[in-house]
Amino acid sequence: MKLISINVALPRLATYRTQTVKTGIFKQSVAGSVELRTLNLDGDRQADLAVHGGPFKAVYGYPSEHYPFWAQELPGTQMPWGMFGENFTTQGLFETDLHIGDRLQVGSAVIVVRQPRIPCFKLAVKFKRDDILARFLRSGRSGFYFSVEKEGSVQAEDEFRFLSHEPDAISIAEMNRLFSADLYNRELIDKAVASSALPEDWKDYFRKRIPSPVVGD
Repeated sequence: MKLISINVALPRLATYRTQTVKTGIFKQSVAGSVELRTLNLDGDRQADLAVHGGPFKAVYGYPSEHYPFWAQELPGTQMPWGMFGENFTTQGLFETDLHIGDRLQVGSAVIVVRQPRIPCFKLAVKFKRDDILARFLRSGRSGFYFSVEKEGSVQAEDEFRFLSHEPDAISIAEMNRLFSADLYNRELIDKAVASSALPEDWKDYFRKRIPSPVVGD
């Protein structure tokens, strides 16, 4: 398990169809050691802090192993590392294996798995196609957001090392199912709500799907 590429960007204006937006999704790979801070990497910023960034979305990882799938899905599309807006292009980390609250060391930093990525319209701006949002959700290839437990230096080729596992917590793959395919799976809802490291807004979102008890006469 290792870090293949570190990708950062400052917000810039981008136009798609008739809309111009400010976005930090146009990440570019950078060489050398980069400082990972509590809220982001040095040289990286989010444009809309209402839905991006914050302590539970400090750094976004995306598996390099997903790129061949997308190359087949979207032939002719150039896909350098960072194409999906990820800060970390990873090798050996998968949605099925990562559980909310798992702790990993990379370089001298310690990070914690927090949530999957739910795409916004800026992914359509990046790819210049409206269907990418539905394709992305349907694929289950969401990638994963980390919080930063300990700040430190990271660079490409650094190894990921698990410091602790949370096998009873919901996995990223299970959250993807619960969000887009198996919306009212009570077992998964209960598992999500019981996952202590899952952000409270996610827990509230899933609690609303629990049916209210029927009051008898």
